[in-house]
Amino acid sequence: MSVFIIAEAGVNHNGSLDLAKKLVDLACSAGSDAVKFQTFKAKNLSTKSSQKANYQKKTTNKDESQFDMLKKLELDINAHKELISYCKKKEIIFLSSPFDLESIDLLNDLGLEIFKIPSGEITNLLYLKHLGKLNKKIILSTGMSNMNEIKSALDILINSGTKKNNITILHANTEYPTPMEDVNLRAMVSIGEELDIKFGYSDHTLGIEVDIAAVAMGATCIEKHFTLDKNMEGPDHKASLEPDQLKEMVTAIRNIEIALGDGIKKPSQSEIQNLEIVRKSIVAKTTIKKGDVLNENNLAIKRPGGGLSPMHWYKVINTKAKKDYQEDELI
Repeated sequence: MSVFIIAEAGVNHNGSLDLAKKLVDLACSAGSDAVKFQTFKAKNLSTKSSQKANYQKKTTNKDESQFDMLKKLELDINAHKELISYCKKKEIIFLSSPFDLESIDLLNDLGLEIFKIPSGEITNLLYLKHLGKLNKKIILSTGMSNMNEIKSALDILINSGTKKNNITILHANTEYPTPMEDVNLRAMVSIGEELDIKFGYSDHTLGIEVDIAAVAMGATCIEKHFTLDKNMEGPDHKASLEPDQLKEMVTAIRNIEIALGDGIKKPSQSEIQNLEIVRKSIVAKTTIKKGDVLNENNLAIKRPGGGLSPMHWYKVINTKAKKDYQEDELI
């Protein structure tokens, strides 16, 4: 099964539909499977006095409230319809994370088949129940959570009506950017093993190496923020990949998928031609006459292969030559 790569546009459109479409174009040209935005109404998501995260204070006006920041980043229903239509035209999957019940219903009414639950909603009981009833495919991010919280969220989704095999759980860290020492990528595998569920990784580190490692460790889904320019104003641009980096990540993941292979150890098609060149055979070290006793003084092990394998050395020693041999002739 191919790794499902989500190019996370998030709110990097800065409230501009034209910029959102450019992000769709970029996700397409990089070879991503899906491009993901965020669906919310600021009034449903945050109180007017709610503080920003520290990383948001660094990347936006520190005196602006979280509510005011979010208000500028909303996409209305018409923008959603236009982006969905544009994604169909570009043959890429449109995804969006709903951040409230109203947004879940909006995306459901627009026909979304896959719902991405952001990390902050993993303890939102009413949200999980509401979404679980729809029995859609669900990708659940788990930043800031422990295993018990993940289990609880999973139980709510399943008990509400979502099939377990329709759920993929993403290990995540919500610090932008995530320090390498806080990635804890082995926890991703622990989630998959302990919960017996498909797993992946939602990445907020600055590079692409952790995403590649995650795929090598069995991730079936990778999500990564991207932007047109890291220097743009907005909360998430600085911790996002630029166009060339996104393309590089997708290419690397596809190469790793191929390189993982079927797990059966055998000579590959490309290297079979090297067997005779690189392996060795038992050869005559000196001139040998018919009837001579073969021993360490008149035998050697040299390339090429294709003759008698050196693994038969002790079967040959102390036997008699059945013919004459020239030096270096295969025995």
